[in-house]
Amino acid sequence: MVPPVRDHIPVVVQGRVRGAPRVAFARVLWACAEVVTTVGVVVALLVVHQVWWTNRQAVAAAQDRVRALEREWGAGPAVPAEPAEADETGPTGGESASPAVPDAVPDTGPSAVPDAVPSAPASRAPAPKAPAPAPAPAPGASAGAGQAYAVLRVPRLGLSVPVARGVDKRTVLDKGYAGQYPGTALPGARGNFALAGHRNTHGEPFRYLNRLRAGDELLVDVRGRRYTYVVGKVLGETTERDTGVIAPVPRSVVKPEYGYSEPGAYITLTTCTPEYTSKYRLVVWGTLRP
Repeated sequence: MVPPVRDHIPVVVQGRVRGAPRVAFARVLWACAEVVTTVGVVVALLVVHQVWWTNRQAVAAAQDRVRALEREWGAGPAVPAEPAEADETGPTGGESASPAVPDAVPDTGPSAVPDAVPSAPASRAPAPKAPAPAPAPAPGASAGAGQAYAVLRVPRLGLSVPVARGVDKRTVLDKGYAGQYPGTALPGARGNFALAGHRNTHGEPFRYLNRLRAGDELLVDVRGRRYTYVVGKVLGETTERDTGVIAPVPRSVVKPEYGYSEPGAYITLTTCTPEYTSKYRLVVWGTLRP
């Protein structure tokens, strides 16, 4: 007789798999590396956009605005302008008013002709005077906030940049413009025509402001008229709260040895320093050439 065959039941012996913790650790490292790489790529793209692409956009738009202003003023070259005679008003004493009203036009009525009969001269009413012409507005006085009304040219730097009222980042500075501080004088007027501009990103018109030296020209064109300022002093570093640098008679309140002490017609250019930071301010001053 054949003995019955017994079923063989396999016995599974559970043991510790060698290398399992290493595999899990490797997977965690790989996931972290992917996250870091993705974040790095995103940050790099943001830097490229901020430093390179915004520059291209702002420079192109600013130069288009310069050409548009030149077309508005006519194709002819800008002519030297007489210094504008304007009072100083505004919170910092620099906002310029319109020029004084010119003298009235002389009497243009008909001359008195004697009557044919000498014994009975006819009385004549005085001839009415012609109204005096309205004074021309001060250059840039009618420009609204954020609206470019002038062009600043710096021959040493090969720079031509539109000038707009105000220093708002979104509507002025980030467009690659130079912004005029509110309450400061208009071009050519007595007081301080004070401007701000980006040193890095968004067109960075004032990036190389530190290269300016005494005697360099700063040309401001407004409606075909040119005001020529000459660089006189440079303040390499001051705080962002040094409001004295844009006063009607500019003088640093942080470093009082820098600045001026006599009233005149000044220009002030300000930007951030060192590059790629906004910790301090670099200041360049000039005076209007007679």
